[in-house]
Amino acid sequence: MKTQYMAKPRKHKNEDQKTDNSEAVVKHQKLCLAIDLEKRRIYGYTELEVVVPENGIVGLHADNLMIECVTVDGEPSRFEIFPHYQQMDSDDRWCSVSSANSAADAAGSVYVSCLERELVPNLLIMCSNEAAKPVLEQPELSGQENGTQISSEFKQNVKLIHIDYWVEKIETGIHIGKDVMHTNNQIRRARCWFPCMDDSLQRCCFDLEFTVAKNLVAASTGTLMYQVLTNDDPPRKTYIYKINVPVAAQWISLAVAPFEIFPDRHNNLITHICLSHNLSKLRNTVGFLYSAYSHYEHYLSTKFPFGSYTQVFIDPEMAVSSLSLGASMNIFSSQILFDEKIIDQTIDTRIKLAYSLARQWFGVYITAEAPNDEWLLDGLAWFLTDSFIKQFLGNNEARYRRYKANCAVCKADDSAATALSSSDASKALYGTQCIGFYGKIRSWKSVAVLQMLEKQMGPESFCKVLKNLVAPPNDPTHPWRTLSTKEFRHLANEVGNLERPFLREFFPRLVGSSGCPVLKMGFSYNKRKNLIELAALRGCTATPDSNSTYSNSKPDFVKREADAGWPGMMSIRVHELDGMYDHPVLPMAGETWQLLEIQCHSKLASKRFQKPKKGSKHDGSDDNADTVASVDMRSNIDSPLQWLRADPEMEYLAEIHFNQPVQMWINQLEKDKDVVAQVQAITALELFPRLLSIVNALSNLLCDSQAFWRVRIEAAFGLASTASEETDWAGLLRLIKFYKSRRYDEKIGLPKPNDFHDFAEYFVLEAIPHAVAMVRASDKKSPREAVEFILQLLKYNENNGSPYSDVFWLAALVQSVGELEFGQQTVAFLSSLVKRIDRLLQFDRLMPSYNGILTVSCIRTLTQIALKLSEFIPLDRIIDLIKPFSSSKTQRQVRVEAFRSLLDLEYHCKGIDAALKLFIKYMEEEPSLRGQVKLGVHAMRLCQISGDSDDDHGVMLGTLVALLCLLESPAAFNNVTLRHYLFCILQVLAGRPPTLCGVPRDETLIKGHTEIYNELKNFFAAIVNQSKPPELSLDALMLPYDGPETETNTEPNIVSVTDHERIPPQELTLTLTEPDVPKEGNDNNEQKPPELVILDSSEAHKEPEKVSNSQERKKPVLKIKMKQSSATSSRAEDVVDNAILDRSQGAHNGGDHGTSSSMSMDAPPKRNFTEPANVGNQNLEDVNSCHDVGSRVTACIGSAKLPHDGHDDGVGDGDGDAALLKELQCTAESSKVQSNDGETVNHNKYISLRALNEGIEGLLAAPTNKPGSGTKEKKEKKKKDKEKKRKKKDKDDPEYLERKRLKKEKKRKEKELAKLMVTQPSIDVKHEGKTEAVKDEVAVALVPNVATSVDDVVKRSEGTTSTHKIKIKIKNRTLTQP
Repeated sequence: MKTQYMAKPRKHKNEDQKTDNSEAVVKHQKLCLAIDLEKRRIYGYTELEVVVPENGIVGLHADNLMIECVTVDGEPSRFEIFPHYQQMDSDDRWCSVSSANSAADAAGSVYVSCLERELVPNLLIMCSNEAAKPVLEQPELSGQENGTQISSEFKQNVKLIHIDYWVEKIETGIHIGKDVMHTNNQIRRARCWFPCMDDSLQRCCFDLEFTVAKNLVAASTGTLMYQVLTNDDPPRKTYIYKINVPVAAQWISLAVAPFEIFPDRHNNLITHICLSHNLSKLRNTVGFLYSAYSHYEHYLSTKFPFGSYTQVFIDPEMAVSSLSLGASMNIFSSQILFDEKIIDQTIDTRIKLAYSLARQWFGVYITAEAPNDEWLLDGLAWFLTDSFIKQFLGNNEARYRRYKANCAVCKADDSAATALSSSDASKALYGTQCIGFYGKIRSWKSVAVLQMLEKQMGPESFCKVLKNLVAPPNDPTHPWRTLSTKEFRHLANEVGNLERPFLREFFPRLVGSSGCPVLKMGFSYNKRKNLIELAALRGCTATPDSNSTYSNSKPDFVKREADAGWPGMMSIRVHELDGMYDHPVLPMAGETWQLLEIQCHSKLASKRFQKPKKGSKHDGSDDNADTVASVDMRSNIDSPLQWLRADPEMEYLAEIHFNQPVQMWINQLEKDKDVVAQVQAITALELFPRLLSIVNALSNLLCDSQAFWRVRIEAAFGLASTASEETDWAGLLRLIKFYKSRRYDEKIGLPKPNDFHDFAEYFVLEAIPHAVAMVRASDKKSPREAVEFILQLLKYNENNGSPYSDVFWLAALVQSVGELEFGQQTVAFLSSLVKRIDRLLQFDRLMPSYNGILTVSCIRTLTQIALKLSEFIPLDRIIDLIKPFSSSKTQRQVRVEAFRSLLDLEYHCKGIDAALKLFIKYMEEEPSLRGQVKLGVHAMRLCQISGDSDDDHGVMLGTLVALLCLLESPAAFNNVTLRHYLFCILQVLAGRPPTLCGVPRDETLIKGHTEIYNELKNFFAAIVNQSKPPELSLDALMLPYDGPETETNTEPNIVSVTDHERIPPQELTLTLTEPDVPKEGNDNNEQKPPELVILDSSEAHKEPEKVSNSQERKKPVLKIKMKQSSATSSRAEDVVDNAILDRSQGAHNGGDHGTSSSMSMDAPPKRNFTEPANVGNQNLEDVNSCHDVGSRVTACIGSAKLPHDGHDDGVGDGDGDAALLKELQCTAESSKVQSNDGETVNHNKYISLRALNEGIEGLLAAPTNKPGSGTKEKKEKKKKDKEKKRKKKDKDDPEYLERKRLKKEKKRKEKELAKLMVTQPSIDVKHEGKTEAVKDEVAVALVPNVATSVDDVVKRSEGTTSTHKIKIKIKNRTLTQP
């Protein structure tokens, strides 16, 4: 049956089961955003239908977001935020770091702590009216096997959670450049632009609405339903997308820019999008995609899973990576686009686009069931891509690529880091296994393993397995797929007809562990028995202790004897005179030494062996007769064997060393048409003595236009390796002769104008100069003929009249100059070569080449020449020549190459320590995230070179600490890949492999994410159930570094927002006193806070929220004045409790957040926002940074109905009940109180009390001014304060204050709690008939080391039954440090 073996159709985990890091399940999510690129503001809301767990607490992921309010089923709800990123003080944190080893240990602890913390949901929402229940310790995956039964037994508690928010820090996850905005979720960064369950196992359908300027296009995942033009001034456009296939939040993508849309000519479901200046390149590049799209659908016998497919191309400066995957939409760097003049980029671009399309099936639509199953999806996507390469680029291209990838895997698969499905390794890597060099090795290994399975079960059976995986499900209520290694193994057994014993050995050995078989084989021919005696020695690329499964306490030789080997039999192919015969006789298990007998089928007539004539050679030459040639010829005459091959069909991922005579390798090179056989023969012939017969064979293959062009390039480099003085430079002369026969004019003896119509010939000729530059004489210098040849090509290159660009051709010529080694005879040509390179450099500056390829090659070559000839060329002049190209105005590719070259020169001159210091400096100068990653890769390579050359790296302690600080910096948090490479640099400096696998960790100090999450939920439940939250130590939330530096703790920015549910809801009528508008040019410090007068009424309003944070140095003073009347019964504590306190760190001053809610097409508008206040001279870094520690207090007065001018009942004229909402924010920073002078107050609109940010614990505890204090005294005091602030301007540096604060942190915390608990602010109440002062008690609950919510309890006298008129004034005062 077709659906019997689908991927996990029987267990629907996403519907009813719990994931590792959250007990709730998202059923559906709606995301509505308004995007203002000019002001760099993104705001809106999201709605989630969530199955709420029994304890009523829902955990979401949210970073860099400002949460305004949260409602559950329309009612305000309590919520609490625990930011994942924590700004650490680095002065004393790394005091225990004394060497590279201790720095590597510290880096491992810090990195693992960050990764573990990011798995924990940090936005906790109370979705139940009942008392929250503490979370008991339970297994992570309890109840998963019978999730369907659980759902049928009792009804699910589904709640609708509505979250209003804006993106506080546009740094990661979402990126804004000039007129372009795009997302790149990296690893766990979708949470940085919308609240979600950022877990690959949490999947749901999405409704997406994005409102942008009228001239912009918003491209996103899913199907575009329609567009709506708003009535705003200026008008804006809303794009409505819908995705009906459940996907994880990490696959939601968005790109906004003035894009040009290019529909596919063959399929209207395919859309290509780019900026206008790349449109011509786009049309030329994507014409082939329909072929790949239709090929995949035909091969899998199913339609594209998402209905439509979109490709978006953005500028390289904006791109975080070359590919950003999303459901039904992929975002690429426009660097891979090319026009009709470019030849070299075609193959790589087509393979990249085909692979990204294949990932839509395997990786996005079908996801891994667990982290150790991700290899399977990546391998299946590459397997599907390989089928496209075979179909449209040729079988030779596919086999050549596979062989080269297998060779790379065999060389690198030597540790547990390359084990594909090791549960321990995958769980400990946190998704980083896909990054860098080991990520490439794992990808190549995964597709190689799947191709081995295809060989075992046959192409048709394997195709049938893939069809079963992607077939539509029978149950339409569960349209998602998860795939595990176990399930795929079951399909291979049932559908692929593979035997269970084979699979029982195959998956643990090739998938669950590391290492590839190494086979060393040789043979002899037994003429009497007419058989081959084959000897084989089997080994493994991995060391015995690299896999825990195969290591024990036995000695090494015992382990090798007990090695189970690999399943199956390897085939030996024998080419005889009568034909070709395959013999599957070599067992891959059992004894490591094997001696086999293979019967030959051909027979020779009995002949006497005739010795060759003296002084003659068998290849026709008369000199240099040697014993090797005689033996080779004799073996060829006395046996029917032509050549032998082991594993000709690449059925095994193995490293094979086969020994056979030279003549048999030549036979294999000339007669075997398989590209893999030819490459193997060339590699083997390079190791033999330099014989003229080898030169002839390689030269014949190079000149054969029918041979595969990549093999011909291999032959050219083989000829270069055989060129020597012993053979009279025969290889070099053959290379030059071949090139001149194709490209020179025989009459004048100079190169002809370029003609690139034959692409295969173009690639071969392009590689010849590089091969010529690799030729070396006995003194390791380049021969004179090679230098003259390359100089002539540079001098006489002519591309006029050619329809194709010669930029790659020239770049190859320039790079070949860098490969030359100059000696005494050739150094005279150096000046001419450098002049030619400088001329190309200046020409490319005036007319930039494609992607700056030519400039990059020139910079690289000049650096190589300077490093080789540093004794003759002053390096300072080369540095001065390269430095201008590192400017931020140059292209990213050129800029990064300039940085690389400068790092190389610094390393060569001053060593690795100076190079790393320069690298840290360049990290600050490089603006693009992708450029930072490339610099990190280069710095790691320099560390590896330094380790290979000298065991002692000589890195200073200060440099190690600087690298550790960079590892914990905001730049590392924003750039996940860079953070990984910084960790790898510190590991390499300690002589360790650059991987997280095997990093020592102390489980007693580093808690698992499940344990941390349970503690957070218990802490949150205690806050909800009690007026005072219980004490929770910082260690329970922070994951410390296992060293003495953990004694210096920093408080996490934990924002607690709760509602007061026990007080009956009331509505406040609010009147507003306009603030004094300062004169132009006045500093924000001079602005007066607005006076707010709140009139109490009997109407109900929404329940309030509160926020507290105890990290501020300056505390605002809250002055509350009440005017009491006899209208209603109200208490002062209602007013205080109704203050909704929220976190607003880094928000725009006084700004509201746009019409995100009103853009919904499914619901009527909820609020109307006005344009934001002008931030003036506000520092953008302070505004946009969520990592600074400066205090900011934001108060929004609202949820109140304003009386209109002339209307006492508060009913506006015109629209009646359709009143609009308005937010008023008053931001008080640590050193100033700002008023919203850029916005007039409209009393006909609603405003809401939103948030007072960090430092609220001192808000009500601060003493208020006495009633009746004169205005004159206030002005004089304000003037004195202003003069005092000017004198202490230098002392207000945030870094200085932060260091001072941390030194006194321990004492302050002990005294602050006692101080705040006894402080009682006074509240002055003014009656209409009489005035009386009522002192209210305020109980403030604080938790040491953790900033939590503050429950403000205001006790006041009974009997007050009059309406209150409250004036709230906010001022700043500096608290004295204890």
